Amino acid sequence: MKKIAIYPGTFDPITNGHLDLVKRAIRIFDEVIIAVAPSHKKQPLFTVQERLVLIKAAIKGFKKTKVEAFNDLLVEYVKKKKGNSILRGLRAISDFEYEFQMAHMNRRLSTDMETVFVMPSEEYSFLTSSVVKEIASFGGSVKGLVPEEVEIALKEKFTIQKDIPE
Repeated sequence: MKKIAIYPGTFDPITNGHLDLVKRAIRIFDEVIIAVAPSHKKQPLFTVQERLVLIKAAIKGFKKTKVEAFNDLLVEYVKKKKGNSILRGLRAISDFEYEFQMAHMNRRLSTDMETVFVMPSEEYSFLTSSVVKEIASFGGSVKGLVPEEVEIALKEKFTIQKDIPE
């Protein structure tokens, strides 16, 4: 049976920490699907379509990966894709409680699905999309924190937003 992991998230924007997890997952799974969620709670900076384009550019050359948007209940999406695992990253203890709750809820909704937790490299253990956006919003450098395409897109987004009168 093919081992397919679904890596869900908003990826607003994708960071090198996310990519580090994908690289680690590729060694474990036959296929990794990066599943981009619309985010009903957050106000995303990038549209789903923009995020898909940025992620596709960032994983160019990665084998065994796909990028898709989804708007279903995660366990239903995983079933649709014939996945058997949900991939999640754990950066710090603060991530654990939320991820633990979500893993148990997903297992309750679908008993044949497992959540696999992967820790990023130490250099990315502090990295979040929110921190990246905050730095970029003030014109700070995010070089080395995100793929080059994302760095360029962030500069463009925040330049446009600064040009809009309040």
